[in-house]
Amino acid sequence: MPTVADGESSAGGTSASTEIDELRQEIDRLDAEILDAILRRTEVSKRIGAARMAAGGPRIVYSREMAVLDRFAALGSEGRELAMMLLRLGRGRLGGR
Repeated sequence: MPTVADGESSAGGTSASTEIDELRQEIDRLDAEILDAILRRTEVSKRIGAARMAAGGPRIVYSREMAVLDRFAALGSEGRELAMMLLRLGRGRLGGR
């Protein structure tokens, strides 16, 4: 049974619980959209890398990676970490690890 600490049982009990359930469903939908977008981004990034290397270019274009990091700066340090994870998904880890 939900407790007051969960924020799901209080004076508004049922309506608060209903709202929380609806919001959690929205988060679940958003998570699915985010996952789909990440999978697509990873695929596109790998294709770009393969095409660039096939054309004799470098594996990594640092100015492009810096632009990605800059886009996520609005989220603070967590945004940088998120951007780094996205970059790693697309190109792999640096330094042979």
